[in-house]
Amino acid sequence: MLQTAGPAPVVLRLEGITRRFGALVANDAIDLELRRGEVLALLGENGAGKTTLMSILFGHYVADEGRILVDRDGTLVPLPPGSPHAALEMGIGMVHQHFTLADNLSVLDNIMLGTESLWQPWRGKRTARTRLGELMRDAGLTVDLEALVGRLSVGERQRVEILKALYRGARILILDEPTAVLTPQESEALFATLRRLAKSGLAIVLISHKLNEVLGLADRIAVLRGGRKVADLPRANTNGHMLAELMVGRAVPEQVRTAQEPGKVLLALNDVEARDPRGRQSIHDVTLAVRAGEIVGIAGVSGNGQGALAALLSGLVAPNRGEVRIAGNAVQRFAPRALLARGVGRIPEDRHHDGIVGAMRVWENIALEDLREPAWQRAGFLRTGALRRRAEDTITAYDVRCPGPEAEARLLSGGNIQKLILARVLERAPQVILASQPSRGLDLGAVAAVHQRLLAARARGAAILLISEDLDELLALSDRIAALYRGTLTPAWPTARITIRELGLAMAGERSGLQEAMA
Repeated sequence: MLQTAGPAPVVLRLEGITRRFGALVANDAIDLELRRGEVLALLGENGAGKTTLMSILFGHYVADEGRILVDRDGTLVPLPPGSPHAALEMGIGMVHQHFTLADNLSVLDNIMLGTESLWQPWRGKRTARTRLGELMRDAGLTVDLEALVGRLSVGERQRVEILKALYRGARILILDEPTAVLTPQESEALFATLRRLAKSGLAIVLISHKLNEVLGLADRIAVLRGGRKVADLPRANTNGHMLAELMVGRAVPEQVRTAQEPGKVLLALNDVEARDPRGRQSIHDVTLAVRAGEIVGIAGVSGNGQGALAALLSGLVAPNRGEVRIAGNAVQRFAPRALLARGVGRIPEDRHHDGIVGAMRVWENIALEDLREPAWQRAGFLRTGALRRRAEDTITAYDVRCPGPEAEARLLSGGNIQKLILARVLERAPQVILASQPSRGLDLGAVAAVHQRLLAARARGAAILLISEDLDELLALSDRIAALYRGTLTPAWPTARITIRELGLAMAGERSGLQEAMA
């Protein structure tokens, strides 16, 4: 009689984990197990408790109740709370969504940091380079090991974080949105590496908003909602629609881009060259036209010129060469106020740093771009009562979930900050909209709301330039798509005639096959 292999041993167990922040219960008696060689996906909206739970596991927070057990030589032993060092010692590695790198050190030094004895008279850099070369080839993650981290793009820093975790060879690896800045080909290579690592015994926790990635990689899926675990089921027993509903607690409407004939050109760039305010990114010889009632998407791995393009259209920099025209008229003065006056609405990439003033109240943030309008002034004084009433109406219309217009903007979740920015921008009915990474880091419910608003602006005749690293978002919303690679922009081709593979090749600088898509 044949004997079937039993389940793999448990390497991690969370028992009754509860964490409170004042009256807010971020984690409510959560139980979770992870087995050797298993990929567990952790899903949930922003604020569902995913990051808090993983921060407790990695020692950044201490649970108010419950305990964590980790495998050590075949026995589950308690993990000392509140100690990242203890977590690392017990084989837990984490790739954080927000970087934990030293800007003044090289890539190689960042990866090796903490892996060697302070008393070691020499350093094994040659061995480290060899091993990292193998990891980079296997995962498709290319980065200059001698470059200073402070000079790297956002995408390159993410690759360093992933390489650092893989280099340390953790037995339990937590990945928080690891593919947010990778091309499809790089993501596929990374997942192939993760599958091989899991097959060799590595246990992986994957936090991701991309349901197709979760369904393609995970063995098991746990869903958090409101701080509680609401589902824990094998991948084979679920699908994208079910997961979306479990995450949000209701059905998530699918946003559909309907066909419509675009109007006249409202935004045109002709042979433009420009640099971002820090001089790190540049675009050159960029030619592009966006018509009324059209969304043109810009694809590209972070650091290839998106920042320079967004800075130009936000009025933060002027072109070194070339011409920008809005509604047929050349732009002579590049300043945020001047472009606002020309009918340009700006949704910035960094909503916390560039999108709001965190210490100001919600109503003040909504009013920021209207303060000079005569309708909101009387004898040189702001009509604060009218601005507050408008903010109340806007909060309701855009479903901005906050205590009220008097709340400080910094207290809002990422999704609600994005809704606030959308309200401020779209209520002005701009004829040209720059939407830079509009749904980055948002949950499904918030993403659906953002997409709905952008499509509504398209329907009323706005010309929208959508800069995004989420290819699913680009393909869902864009009428045409162009790709940026090292500051050079491809022609924009119809979305219906391009595949994700071809788009990924263009993002990597390979244009073979694009002519066929354009034919």
